[in-house]
Amino acid sequence: MTDVTTSTSRRALSGIDRLLSTVDQRLRDLTARSTSSAQGPSRASPAAGHKEPPLSAREREHAGGLMRVNHTGEVCAQALYQGQALVARSEATREKLISAAQEEADHLAWCEARLNELETAPSRLNPLFYAASLALGAATALAGDRVSLGFVHATEERVASHLRAHLKALPGEDRKSQLILQQMLNDEERHGEEALSHGGQEFPRPVKDVMSLASKLMTRTTYWV
Repeated sequence: MTDVTTSTSRRALSGIDRLLSTVDQRLRDLTARSTSSAQGPSRASPAAGHKEPPLSAREREHAGGLMRVNHTGEVCAQALYQGQALVARSEATREKLISAAQEEADHLAWCEARLNELETAPSRLNPLFYAASLALGAATALAGDRVSLGFVHATEERVASHLRAHLKALPGEDRKSQLILQQMLNDEERHGEEALSHGGQEFPRPVKDVMSLASKLMTRTTYWV
């Protein structure tokens, strides 16, 4: 019995060790470059193979601001999922969170590539938002897996809402950014639905309203900085 318990503990510890290593590397990357990790995406960008649209200087600046917001949103998503996975109660929930974080890493890489094409830098506030989101994710998970998964659902609702707004706000000619955001929207909506189906708790409207206010603060600052 002792051997079995020790073996199980070692497996759990090994998983957390790997996650901590990922968090440490992410913080190093963000502090050094205010960008995502050096690993490439597991899926090709939806914009791959499409020609760069003819945008005016103002349109390029506006598209860059919107994509910078979305890039920071994905930095926050990575941190939230990693923080939640660190203290998840069940291994099934932890694996679900890590799996979703891997898809969010694709979004992060796609947004970063698009920023480079638009000749726009990521937000200088990314390290701050990453650290705050990591702590928030861990704190939420301490309340239990139902609350943690419910937080994922509520967060993805907020993300999906601003992605829809950005799809409308992008310059009509910027097909590349539109394709990226549309695929991100599809993935985020699925993540939210899966969080509920795996036992997540539906958050009350007042809590969601507070989350919306926090989201607006992030979007309004990172559009410019």
